[in-house]
Amino acid sequence: MTDPNFKRSVVLLTEHDEEGSVGYILNQAGNLLLKDVIQDLWAADNQIYFGGPVASDTLHFIHRSYEKLQSGEEIGNGIYWGGNFETLKILINTNAIEENEIKFFMGYSGWDNGQLKKEIEQNAWMVSDISNPDIIFGNDDEQLWRDVIVNLGPKYAHVSNFPTDPSLN
Repeated sequence: MTDPNFKRSVVLLTEHDEEGSVGYILNQAGNLLLKDVIQDLWAADNQIYFGGPVASDTLHFIHRSYEKLQSGEEIGNGIYWGGNFETLKILINTNAIEENEIKFFMGYSGWDNGQLKKEIEQNAWMVSDISNPDIIFGNDDEQLWRDVIVNLGPKYAHVSNFPTDPSLN
């Protein structure tokens, strides 16, 4: 993968169909907090992640709190994509939702029809089932990447110990 946006990135796919694919980079925390972007969320210390290079001026979220939010599209294993943002703001301002129940992203990662499949065939991506919400909603970016690599099995587990820049080894 030559695109620096995706170096050691873990991307959660939220949509994959004949029109294309959409996902969010789970392990690239940005420098902004939610309260820096949405003025009426005065106490929202939620980290905003770089979701990808597409539409980087848009805010997106995933969560694992359907029972509180009562909205969102389930993408698997109790993980939901989007939902009613006005309800979410109330939950955040009343401390009714925990930071580890939700993750915010600026922008998203997107692929045209067939593009992601072609990149996978070219070994630009390793595909893993990371449906464990505790991994997805964790806040240790490097550990999340390691956990996903180890989840690929013994053939890849040693890769999790590679330094970010092997030339410095």
